[in-house]
This record gives sequence, C-alpha cells and structure tokens, in this order.
Amino acid sequence: MKETRLETTDRLFTVDALNERSRAILRQIVESYLQTGEPVGSRNLARVLPMNLSPASIRNVMQDLEHLGLIAAPHTSAGRLPTQSGLRLFVDGLLEVGDLSDDERKSIESQIRGRQTGGTFDTLLSEAGDMISGLSHCAGVVLADKQVERLKHIEFVPLSPGRALLILVGESGEVENRVLDLPAGMPHSALNQATNYLNAHVQGLTISEAIAKLKAEQSKSRAELDELTQSAINAGLAEWSGSLGDRKSLIVSGRSNLLKEVSAQEDLERIRQLFDDLDSKRDLMQVLGIAEAAEGVKIFIGSENKLFSLSGSSIIAAPFHDQNRKIVGVIGIIGPTRLNYARIIPMVDYTAKLMSRLLT
Repeated sequence: MKETRLETTDRLFTVDALNERSRAILRQIVESYLQTGEPVGSRNLARVLPMNLSPASIRNVMQDLEHLGLIAAPHTSAGRLPTQSGLRLFVDGLLEVGDLSDDERKSIESQIRGRQTGGTFDTLLSEAGDMISGLSHCAGVVLADKQVERLKHIEFVPLSPGRALLILVGESGEVENRVLDLPAGMPHSALNQATNYLNAHVQGLTISEAIAKLKAEQSKSRAELDELTQSAINAGLAEWSGSLGDRKSLIVSGRSNLLKEVSAQEDLERIRQLFDDLDSKRDLMQVLGIAEAAEGVKIFIGSENKLFSLSGSSIIAAPFHDQNRKIVGVIGIIGPTRLNYARIIPMVDYTAKLMSRLLT
C-alpha cells in the first residue's frame, strides 16, 4: 500500500488523550454520521461496538465526549452527532485511509491521459477537475499557475515613447499580451534586437525555464547586447517573473453534484451558501494557496477557514509539480463535511501525483 501523506492541524487535544472506549464510541458515531447523516443513540451503539458495553456505560462515555466538545445532540431526545472538532479529531487520528484498487488507478490514469492527448495545459487542468468531480460526486477544484506552456514566438511592439507591447505566443497558439514601461527614447532597433535575441534563446521553453536560462546567461548577454536592448529584455523578464508568472487559473467543476443528495430546506440553504462561497474566487484561491504549500493532502473542515464558516463544507486538496519539482498547482474537491474521507483522500492524493508525472 502506498503512503498518503496528510497535512493535519496543530492541536493541543489529540486522540491519544482518549481511552479505548472513548475512541471506539467516537469512531462509531462519526462513521455512522458519515454514512447516514443521522444522530446515533446509545442502544444502537451497543449493537455495533466491537466491545461489550451496556447502553448506560455508553451514555456515560458520550457525556464525557460531549463535555469535550467532540459530539453534540441536535435536540434533547436525539442521539449524538459529531461536532466539527469531533470530525477533525477523527480525520487526524482515527480515520483509516484506504488505498485505491489497481482498477481505480488505471481508470483515473486512462481518463486523464486520454483527455490530455493533443490538449493544452489549461485543457489538462479542466479535464482533471471534471474527472475528480465525477469520481467523488463533489465539486472539483484546480488552482494552477496560468502560463503559456512552451514559447513559440516573442515580440516587442513599440506603442508610445517609453512603452511597448510584449507578445508571448505558445506552441498551442495561446497568446499573452503585456504592456511594458521602457526607458524613454528607446529606438525601434533595440526592440527588434531584443525580439531576435529572445526568439533565438528561449523558443521552445516554458516561461519558468526561459527565466532560469536568461538569468544564468545574463553576463554573456550583456557582452552581446547594447545597454538599451538589455534593458528591454530585463523589462520583459521582470514582467514574466511578476504579474504574468504569478497569475493563477481557478477551475471549479461539477457544482451540480452537490445538489444530488439535498432534501431538507436547511441543506438547500447550505448549498446556496456554498455556491456563493465558490463564486468568491479570491477567497477560494487563498484557501487553496494554503493547500498548495502543503507537503501532502490538506484537509479543511467547516469553519477552519472563514470562507466555508457558513456553508459547513470541507476541502480535500493536494499540490502537484512540474519537471523541476516546482509546485505549479493544487487539485482537490469541495463538498459537505459528511464526506467519505477514507475514499476521497487517496483519490485526491493519487490524482495530484499523476498530474505531477504527466507534467514531467
């Protein structure tokens, strides 16, 4: 079985602080909730626990768990449901994460590889989001650096004194335009020379590869080029490293999946709020940016991030990288807190690793 690395939260209270009875009862309450969404009482727990405990003994343990804030009663006569803290403790310390079967791995790989053929980088991201959304029955999310894949042509076009248009054309036909500020009085000949130099040296490279090559050959280029031409190249390099290189592409797929098991009015309100959250792209990108910096699968539950504090939703996400081991994006799912974590965590983990392999 391959290891799935989880990024967990820093907690003062861990599962080790619970005795065996408490762990077994909390586990059963959470697993029952994830399966049915219904509260569970002491009599039902007595029938399914792996240890012989009376309903009275179970109620005593449940009172302790409730005092710790790990479970709660939706109303006085009901059984118990896990709180957000209880779900987090379960995910961090009690969840037994399974592994995907060989057939599931082959299915994921064939879907992504089949859709990738002849497509652009953005197409790959979109198809990966659709695929993981369909498999998880949740909304799929992908956040990645927005970039021209490999450079086919670069051109500086003079606009007005001190300004020029930088045009980047990718091998797939994608075009990026940026207006640059240049030293006043720069002649057209300097821009032409900068265009010729860049096309000769970075054609066929990605933007990150081009930046690395230009920086490595900076002293050599200074010997070949005059000062004004070098300043035009530096302006283009600064633009690639800044606003162009840092821009992100956010893709959200499969929102309709979130409506399939909605019945109660309160669930409809929660989904409406979640859709509003998904429309807050800047906030969603900030949340995913945290997952992007993780070493493995990152899990957010409910109000652990302010974006989903009202809708009570969860995110499971993992980063993927390019051939230089540079993290270029994150892929994951968004759904209700009542998720099949044991199934979805390895699915997200494997998909992120597969994306990394395809990009290398």
